[in-house]
Amino acid sequence: MENCTECGFTYADVSADALPDRIAGFGPRYATALTAAPEPRRRPAPEVWSPLEYTCHVRDVLDVQRDRLRLALRETAPEFPPMGRDERAVLLAYNRQDPDEVLRQLTAAALTLAAAFGELRDTDWGRVGVYPWPERRTRTMLWLGQHTVHEGEHHLRDISSPSTEPATR
Repeated sequence: MENCTECGFTYADVSADALPDRIAGFGPRYATALTAAPEPRRRPAPEVWSPLEYTCHVRDVLDVQRDRLRLALRETAPEFPPMGRDERAVLLAYNRQDPDEVLRQLTAAALTLAAAFGELRDTDWGRVGVYPWPERRTRTMLWLGQHTVHEGEHHLRDISSPSTEPATR
């Protein structure tokens, strides 16, 4: 996936230099989006997440991507385990979490991951790991960062323009 037909995101439009700022910016952007949601716990349809659930998901994506980046910097071509997105939503009761705490955690996760990408050397961007989604495939750390930005952007769109269709992500 190098372009998202749903949201129009193009991976190549995000350079390595831009990644840290793009990721760090998710904290305030999600705070704005979640605060603007009239009913943050309301699902627009039974199979579609609420704004709060999407925000929890992105917080967890940021943490998982940080762990994947660290692993790829320590090991040669590690296999990244799936994050279990749907299982997490149930086990962690996303829709019962405190929105203020979720936003605090998302902001902290975004800043931590942005700093980790900001510390990469030129040679680190080409390191690889085996990514499990959408198909099992070897991916660079540049792609990992671009995909993280895509996740954040895509789900901001899900919050600000809710659909009654389940997310394909």
